[in-house]
Amino acid sequence: MAKTKREIIEDLKLIDVVIEILDARIPKSSKNPDLENIIKRGKKIILLNKSDLADERETKKWQEYFKQNNIEAVIVNSNDGKGINQVTSKIEDVMKEELEANTKKGRTGKIIRVLILGIPNVGKSSFINRMSKKVTAKVANKPGVTMQKQWIRIAKNIELLDTPGVLWPKFENEEVGLHLAYTGTIKDDILDKEEIAFYLLKYLTNNHLKMLSEKYELDKEKIEEKIKNAEDENELIMELMEQIGRKRGALVSGGKVDNKKVSNIILQDFREGKIGRITLERVN
Repeated sequence: MAKTKREIIEDLKLIDVVIEILDARIPKSSKNPDLENIIKRGKKIILLNKSDLADERETKKWQEYFKQNNIEAVIVNSNDGKGINQVTSKIEDVMKEELEANTKKGRTGKIIRVLILGIPNVGKSSFINRMSKKVTAKVANKPGVTMQKQWIRIAKNIELLDTPGVLWPKFENEEVGLHLAYTGTIKDDILDKEEIAFYLLKYLTNNHLKMLSEKYELDKEKIEEKIKNAEDENELIMELMEQIGRKRGALVSGGKVDNKKVSNIILQDFREGKIGRITLERVN
């Protein structure tokens, strides 16, 4: 992280615009606070990526929030290309005054250099591939794939500088860490996936019970009744994990539910949007 910060500070001397890619499901948690002071000055564009997995209404609220804070925000889905065409025009918009001033001075043909920032697994490589219309950056659905910087020409007058995705050393609170774990930003092999799935299921039960019940064919009314009667919440969540495991065949010999398998199922279904379009962080 320290090395990357030093490199970014050095790179900013060459940069005209910074594009920060955020996960539309967690716009706050996917913003690296260690880089905030470095990039707070100058021209900036926010991309709310993975919009197909987030609640559309909440994403539009986030777009408006950034606009009110004088930051252009574009809603994109790098996987299917939604919103990608708007990015080039936004880059040109934020550079308009400077380019016009250059033209008046007789300086034309300026190459706009853009720095791409984003934490691991936020979709930087997929975005760059879409922008460049060819596979120029390594892509994988796991954090830590892009290992070194590279320049990519995306238009006659625009070049992107890709940087490795980095997390900051200490999360400001437990919720940020959980959000990053739910969305797959933190590598699964360093997590207790059963614990993460448990907390995710608890969140979904309290906030998106209808989606959860429909996905796994759970008895919504019975669950609501148990919540109303103030039954032990942790026992309820364990009971739901048991039900989901049996319905999805996550069993071991003897007919017992394999907690590891059911945890993987819940996390994977959430990350792929199979439970529904869910935004974990709201503007208000």
